[in-house]
Amino acid sequence: MAHRRQAFVLAAATGLIGVTFGVFADTSGFSLSQASALSVLTFTGASQFAVVSVVAGGGSTAAAVASGLLLAARNSLYGPVMAPRLGGGPGRRLVAAQFLIDETTAMATAQEQQEHGRDAFWFTGLWLFVFWNAGTVLGVLLGGVLEDPGAWGLDAAFPAAFVALLVPHLRTSPGRVTALVGAAIAVAAVPTMPVGLPMLLAAAAVGPGLWVAARSAPVGDEDGGLR
Repeated sequence: MAHRRQAFVLAAATGLIGVTFGVFADTSGFSLSQASALSVLTFTGASQFAVVSVVAGGGSTAAAVASGLLLAARNSLYGPVMAPRLGGGPGRRLVAAQFLIDETTAMATAQEQQEHGRDAFWFTGLWLFVFWNAGTVLGVLLGGVLEDPGAWGLDAAFPAAFVALLVPHLRTSPGRVTALVGAAIAVAAVPTMPVGLPMLLAAAAVGPGLWVAARSAPVGDEDGGLR
């Protein structure tokens, strides 16, 4: 099926980022078992990179965990969307929660037929889990061999991916306001706050962004229409 082929390619490509995570974890002082545990149990790249970056910068465990949870919170929004598509009982949904991430949700919701969407979710999730964890192990091993991983640009790969994800949101007024306020908070907090805390404080920028979105949303006119 076409969606399986696309899911496999997506999983393999994302696995390359897993290699980057492994290298980053190794250079930040994480052991192979610690890095692998993060990939197996957390299994969401943004949160994993956040945890490692906070720890590498000397931040506390609490700040690292809070940063990871903050970035992972977005995955909870996928639940109401995916639950009707996946079906099954509580046990099946509990297992599905481990694979409820950006890539699996995107592949599942892109399918026109519910059966294909369910198949795309599981196929993407299982292959991505394999590639991501294999990439983590490979990255840790490479990190121990490479004298300077930064010379290969591996340290910039994930931040660059974040910037790429940010660009589409800058096309809207709420997105631009959120980005500017978040950046201002981070710039002000980084020199004075403990590592990890600026990331948490910058999340407050969502408030002004939502306010701008509410102000610019169409409202009902007197006869019930939109204007």
